Amino acid sequence: MHDIKFIRENPEAFDAALARKGVAPVAADIIALDARRREALNGAQTAQARRNEASKLIGQAMAQKDTARADALKAEVAELKTRLGDLEEQARAGEAALAERLALLPNLPAEDVPDGLDEAGNVEISRWGDIPQFDFAPKEHADIGPALGMDFETAAKISGARFTFLRGGIARMNRALGQFMLDAQVEAGYNECATPYLVRDEAVFGVGQLPKFAEDLFQTTDGRWLISTSEVSLTNSVREQILTSAELPIRLTALTPCFRSEAGSAGRDTRGLIRQHQFEKVELVTIAAPEHSDMEHARMCAASEAILQALGLPYRKMLLCAGDMGQASAKTFDLEVWLPGQNAYREIASISNCGDYQARRMNTRFRPEGEKNTEFVHTLNGSALAIGRTLVAIVENYQQADGSVRVPEALVPYMGGLDVLRPEG
Repeated sequence: MHDIKFIRENPEAFDAALARKGVAPVAADIIALDARRREALNGAQTAQARRNEASKLIGQAMAQKDTARADALKAEVAELKTRLGDLEEQARAGEAALAERLALLPNLPAEDVPDGLDEAGNVEISRWGDIPQFDFAPKEHADIGPALGMDFETAAKISGARFTFLRGGIARMNRALGQFMLDAQVEAGYNECATPYLVRDEAVFGVGQLPKFAEDLFQTTDGRWLISTSEVSLTNSVREQILTSAELPIRLTALTPCFRSEAGSAGRDTRGLIRQHQFEKVELVTIAAPEHSDMEHARMCAASEAILQALGLPYRKMLLCAGDMGQASAKTFDLEVWLPGQNAYREIASISNCGDYQARRMNTRFRPEGEKNTEFVHTLNGSALAIGRTLVAIVENYQQADGSVRVPEALVPYMGGLDVLRPEG
């Protein structure tokens, strides 16, 4: 959500910032909506003041036995009552129209975000790790996986496309990854949480997924939504609160299933585990004071990168351009892991600073120490990491010529000492 005062005072700057995300100019229309709302509101306040004044004058006229004046004032009060109702309704309708228009707009990109309308405009910041060299042609995980227990056919029979049934050692590695990642983030200072998987409209609205992206989500028959990530429930844990400076920053983490309809990805990554309707992910969320959000963004990136480094997975860090960022993000870094089978880097984590965009939608504020007034907090979120995509990266980077897969050293204790996954049979 956006500050209407900022839009009124900086219409050209607002439109210019939105244009970087591919949005046509809207400031003039929004200011016009706001002007009509304010006109109705001011009219209602004026009418209410006159109604109160006229009501007092009626008593004075009655005391003076000035019946004619009293009757005229009563007629005026009756007229004002009707007019007041109309103006209040206009103000409510104007408020709703303005809120609806603002709710559809994306966050403004930070000044240091590069220009660009798609992934071609993203900027590589750094690389870590050596790309593995094989003395055989490396395969994609979808070709290696079935012999290791990735059962795509059974999942398709049970649930349809974009689901996977894991068995045996690969299922154990899936579980081990989640526990390893969660333990690492708790050690890094994030507070472990167990959150609901079903949330109300206002929670999904709060993080910016409603109303614009409803088709990307799954909704239950009672109107609640399955979370697409625990960002939804973690971030909304502070909704409609006024926090103190001493409480900030709040750093949270959770391992949850995630559910996505993938409505806009028809034909993309149809094989394997890359793009699923259901997957697990360790999420990081931070609630911070505005002056600390950049520092917390760097901290969150480091926490996600530490997982990839511990697992020995080569990756690169990308700064997303304005047009490739999500709806709520002001600045986003993507971590892209190397997949030998695809001979390409693929996204495995997205770490975003949302500024006060989500806080305005959730009405979450804090009171700076020694101040009477409150400010909106800044919210940040990031993957640390998506379990399925990490599983893919391990299978492809640690594959061996006989179809077996070495277990990264950091995971061996979580696998009960098992250091190699071998093909079934």
